[in-house]
Amino acid sequence: MCSHDKAITVNRVVMIEVREGMSEVTRFVDIGLPGKMSLDQGDFSPLKHFVLAKKRISDIFEQLLSYVQETSEFVEDTCKNGALEQISSRDQLEEIQAYTSKLGIIKEVLARRHMKVAFFGRTSNGKSTVINAMLRDRVLPSGIGHTTNCFLSVEGTDGDKAYLKTEGSEEEQSIKTVNQLAHALHMDESLDAGCLVRVFWPKTKCALLRDDLVLVDSPGTDVTTQLDSWIDKFCLDADVFVLVANSESTLMNTEKHFFHKVNERLSKPNIFILNNRWDASANEPEYMEDVRKQHTDRCVNFLVEELKVVDHEQAPNRIFFVSAKEVLNSRMQRAQGMPESGGALAEGFQERLKEFQCFERRFEECISQSAVKTKFEQHTIRARQITANVKAVMDAININAAEKRVASMEDREYLVDRLDFVRNQLNLLIGEIKKRIKAITEEVEQKVSIAMADEICRLSVIVEEFHSDFHPSPHVLKMYKTELLSHIEEGMGKNLAFRCSDAVMASMQNSQKDMIDLLQPLLPPAVQSQIHMLVPSRKFDLSYDLNCATLCSDFQEDIQFHFSLGWTTLVTRYLGPTNAQRALMLVDKNLHTQVARPLATTPSTPALVQQQEAPLNQEELMLTMVNNLASVTSRTSMSVLVVGGVVWRAIGWRLIAMSMSLYGLLYLYEKLTWTTKAKERSLKRQFVDYATEKLQLIVSFTSANCSHQVQQ
Repeated sequence: MCSHDKAITVNRVVMIEVREGMSEVTRFVDIGLPGKMSLDQGDFSPLKHFVLAKKRISDIFEQLLSYVQETSEFVEDTCKNGALEQISSRDQLEEIQAYTSKLGIIKEVLARRHMKVAFFGRTSNGKSTVINAMLRDRVLPSGIGHTTNCFLSVEGTDGDKAYLKTEGSEEEQSIKTVNQLAHALHMDESLDAGCLVRVFWPKTKCALLRDDLVLVDSPGTDVTTQLDSWIDKFCLDADVFVLVANSESTLMNTEKHFFHKVNERLSKPNIFILNNRWDASANEPEYMEDVRKQHTDRCVNFLVEELKVVDHEQAPNRIFFVSAKEVLNSRMQRAQGMPESGGALAEGFQERLKEFQCFERRFEECISQSAVKTKFEQHTIRARQITANVKAVMDAININAAEKRVASMEDREYLVDRLDFVRNQLNLLIGEIKKRIKAITEEVEQKVSIAMADEICRLSVIVEEFHSDFHPSPHVLKMYKTELLSHIEEGMGKNLAFRCSDAVMASMQNSQKDMIDLLQPLLPPAVQSQIHMLVPSRKFDLSYDLNCATLCSDFQEDIQFHFSLGWTTLVTRYLGPTNAQRALMLVDKNLHTQVARPLATTPSTPALVQQQEAPLNQEELMLTMVNNLASVTSRTSMSVLVVGGVVWRAIGWRLIAMSMSLYGLLYLYEKLTWTTKAKERSLKRQFVDYATEKLQLIVSFTSANCSHQVQQ
């Protein structure tokens, strides 16, 4: 919002500058030229006033156009920004864009604007001569009789070359062809009286053309009846009209009729009346003042009473008595370095020259003031309207932005409070959820531990359910054990899943539902109905990775035949496999020691042995006892025959023979029943004992792993 406030502030500053500029242009429009222009240069042309006003208003419209374009971009960005909706509307954007287009058109029109003065009158009244006198050269064709047969406009060009263009063509033609194109005696048949020939005269040759002034010469008003088309085509944008009359006659109805039509189309046109050829009055000096008064009264009556364009006080300032031909000749002589009063000039030339100069001065003042008013006033009013309308749009956007900002601040305060509340509730909820998760994981760990302990107890059942091809050969035996391990892991996994997974899943779902119910009130209303869609619905399966292959990788089976009443079997049965193996090793060692020991020993030998065996620990003491037992057995082996003889005498050889026979039969029976099946049963029994011990080691690890899975 701050960036938009800043943009609106900048727009207001530009608006103030544009309005101040408009006020300045309005002062240009409303200013009265005579005696009111505070300029430093004494020879400053009144036409410069129009040039300055044109430059100033062009700069202001350039600034205004830039401002409106910037405003248009601002409003467009605001409309496109979804976060700033309802601040500006599409209608406001279209309105601003329309103003941009209108200002562009006005700017182009202002660049083409110039001051325009149209000269009208009857044939041979000297219209072209008056224009040539103002231009100080013979630019337009002039002469006796009907000379100008089409409209001729004279405007300045920045180059040093003079040229002309015909209507509908951009081809530059030589200025020398103007007599052939516009002179009634040599006119091109393709041009009619309503055509326009544009003459471009270098500004360096005529100061009058340097200030955007265009002079329009016309055919005589008495040679055509197409006055309405002339007015529509050439007069509607004219700032000043000059009626060139013949002072040797009087105002004719054809001239009055034309200006009556102009007055109907334009609101109070600026009209000057030049009574040309006033040098003829020098031949009749006694009637000069009377004729002058007569012409003046008729012209004043025409301007005041008939046209009503000026009042009685202003009318005499619009009427002049001149001799354009004399002025042209004198100025051309001066341009050639000769005296301007030289040659055959009638008496009173200086007065007529001063009056022509007075006409030029007042004409310049009037056309400049009129052009500023007519060319710029409507555009100034339009610019004020556009400025006011754009300001209204920006004010509306500013109000909407302020309201949006207030609403956003209120929403922000509400959201901050809501955030603090939700954060506190979430902290409490997280603590509650952590407790529930901990309880669930402990419950899962306990269930898995109990179930796994039960499965270990019934491991023999799972092993007995395993059936596969068995053979004692190493290759087949290896494959058999591999398949047995896979069977045990799969069977225990299924049993554990059957006993634990459903219960764990149900407990997790209930806990998850409780968590969602606790969390749901903290969510926005739009999300509350969708929370079940956001929670993953896939079924959770516990992974009981027992990894029996690694766990029982060092299992070594013993499927060799062992007689149940054999010495090794009996020792193993009573002492255990490990102790029995160590005891048998000691027996074997003692046997070899007794055979190699000499019959006579030195006295120091027992002391040395006693000294070496002193640091025996408890386990070694037990092994020593077993060793002594074995030693006693070995020492009495020599007296077995004696004992056998005594028994023989006491019991009898028949009983001994029978016992030996039974012993041999039992050995033979066991040997015959030691088949492949018996070996398989022995292997399974050994594996159950081994795996039970190993699996009991991973009960806590497996239950903790399942608990961790549930926690995740």
